Amino acid sequence: MTDPGTAGVPPPEDPPSPPEPSWTAELGNLAHGMRQVFGSHFKLFGAEVRLAKSGIVMMLFMALAATTFAVALGLTLLALLGWGLAQWFGSWAWALGALALIQLLLLLGAITVFKRCMAWLGMPVTRAEVRALVHEATERGRREGAEHERLQEHRRRPPGPG
Repeated sequence: MTDPGTAGVPPPEDPPSPPEPSWTAELGNLAHGMRQVFGSHFKLFGAEVRLAKSGIVMMLFMALAATTFAVALGLTLLALLGWGLAQWFGSWAWALGALALIQLLLLLGAITVFKRCMAWLGMPVTRAEVRALVHEATERGRREGAEHERLQEHRRRPPGPG
């Protein structure tokens, strides 16, 4: 049952396996993989920075727009109040005078509250609290600065005995 022409020939072996890659090839593969990973992270970081920059610009623009619309609303409400006062007094001159008086009273109230807040900052207890905060921050800064200097000195010191 055997073929007479293949009677002394050994059967074909499995194809030879590819040679094991050398350590330089492995190192090259590792470097390529690291480059891909860090490249992807760098692209992601760049996209996040661009998004944050556009978000900050948009936030500042919206703050400006909100301020503008708030001023416009205030002017509109003052105009409506002036019109209402003109209807009540029957004279635009009296209405504008009353409106100016209302605005003057509101301005004086805001100035009074501001001056009161400034006086609170000048009170001995508040001054002591502010002084304590400044002292604590200064001490913490000195400690961190000394530790930083110690670490920098340790890094500059050449390795060796001692």
